[in-house]
Amino acid sequence: MNLAEQLLKALQGYGVKEIFGIPGDFALPLFKVIEETGILPLYTLSHEPAVGFAADAAARFHSKPSVAAVTYGAGALNMVNPIAAAYAEKSPVIVISGGPGMADKSTGLLVHHQAKQLNSQVQVYREVTCDQVILEDPARAPELVARALKNCIIESRPVYIEVPRDRVFDACDPVPILPLTSDCDADALDACTDEIIESLAQARAPVLMVGVEIRRYGLEQEVALLSRKLGIPVATTFMGKGLLAGQPVDLRGTYMGIAGEQALTGLVESSDGLFLLGVLLSDTNFGISEKKIDLRKTILACDGSVSLGFHTYHNIPLQELVLALNNKLQDKPQGEAALSDLPKGLEATDTPITPTDIATAVNDMFFRYGAMPIASDMGDCLFTAMDMEYTELVAPGYYATMGYGVPSGLGVQAATGRRPLILVGDGAFQMTGMELLNCRRYGWNPIVLVFNNSSWEMLRAFQPESAFNNLDRLNYAALANNLGGRGHSAGTKKELHTALEQAFEDDTCFQLIDISLARGLMSNTLSRFVAGFKQMRDG
Repeated sequence: MNLAEQLLKALQGYGVKEIFGIPGDFALPLFKVIEETGILPLYTLSHEPAVGFAADAAARFHSKPSVAAVTYGAGALNMVNPIAAAYAEKSPVIVISGGPGMADKSTGLLVHHQAKQLNSQVQVYREVTCDQVILEDPARAPELVARALKNCIIESRPVYIEVPRDRVFDACDPVPILPLTSDCDADALDACTDEIIESLAQARAPVLMVGVEIRRYGLEQEVALLSRKLGIPVATTFMGKGLLAGQPVDLRGTYMGIAGEQALTGLVESSDGLFLLGVLLSDTNFGISEKKIDLRKTILACDGSVSLGFHTYHNIPLQELVLALNNKLQDKPQGEAALSDLPKGLEATDTPITPTDIATAVNDMFFRYGAMPIASDMGDCLFTAMDMEYTELVAPGYYATMGYGVPSGLGVQAATGRRPLILVGDGAFQMTGMELLNCRRYGWNPIVLVFNNSSWEMLRAFQPESAFNNLDRLNYAALANNLGGRGHSAGTKKELHTALEQAFEDDTCFQLIDISLARGLMSNTLSRFVAGFKQMRDG
């Protein structure tokens, strides 16, 4: 087999299910092999940022790597932001870039798409990936590819693989499938788990808080079992909304500090045995705590280490920690979710729509038709999702990039075959919403809710005096019809209810509901979040 075929076989062997991409001249030979071999399905989109976001979302749902394939320079450099988001939020995306061939490098001329030096691209990606390889030597390619793919899975972060265009068809040996094991010290793991169990047993009010790493490493069932064996209540971080959905655990909800539900905030912040499992210590997770959490009195298991106060165990992978804890603990009676009441029962009147009305209407539809996975952009749409039924959700909750919603929803449907609900503001839709034109080619049929307030509303929330936050009010429903979907407009609660009913009933194409919201109107959750964030920042 040639190098490209061996690369594709290796991707398949390491669990990859699909490739998202946009071809370009340096990547044409590689894309030819991808298309003609059919080893993995290829989904081409319209703009490189969307390729990165779609692969990120697919990887999050698979808990395995997904691929973003692009060309050199103009393609790969256009995708740096989505890969930075994946790196920050620990999503295992494999970047594959076509590259200049050996002949291109020997002419003495500048190569088109070259920014500064020929290796500038890999230097840029060195900042946002955990491993980088250029397959210039087919003899070494199997070793390099295997190392990169193993690191992608072990670290749950992006890696970069560059394929020179004149090496694609070179003969190459198979890529070995390396064991995905660590060199964790068994005695350290044993001591660590004993100390965790003892610490939680001595606590008066222990709480388990779970974060995104448990999804990245495919540990949700094992963590659900652990929570039952510990017999303690569970909360998720803001980034972790949607974790443990459908699992039989004592799930209390999503912790959001002063922006969240008061009882849950009190439960977390008053705990004398807070066990942070797979949690990133970010400002979006803990920046608006009502009462400062003393991290010296918590147990933090993240990034391959475990800290208990001032004591840290290094090289303790999350998978091995959870397995060891489950092996030591005895079964206890099964808990039940104790989520706070969600808004339901929308009154279909001729009054204007609020963000809470959107959450209420979605909950009503989920009750009638069944819950859907949610892909949300950043902004008030994500904060509104906090009031929606607890279901799987992908969103850039920490990195907070705009433009994620639509392409991530397409990535979710490609990865799972399930129809997603996409939440997106009008500002973010203007960035990547055109990707919906690809739905007809692949038979995708998401339901898209556009929060249309003709504004960058979340930015206005922090700086309301600035007129540059104003946007033109566009007719997104008409645009949807032109892109091959079906558009609906909703300016009242009654129109919203009707539009959602029609959208849920019609699965023949994508459905877009253009929801008119008053400029300056925010969800209650976002209002509290902004107030708390300003207080923490300025205080």
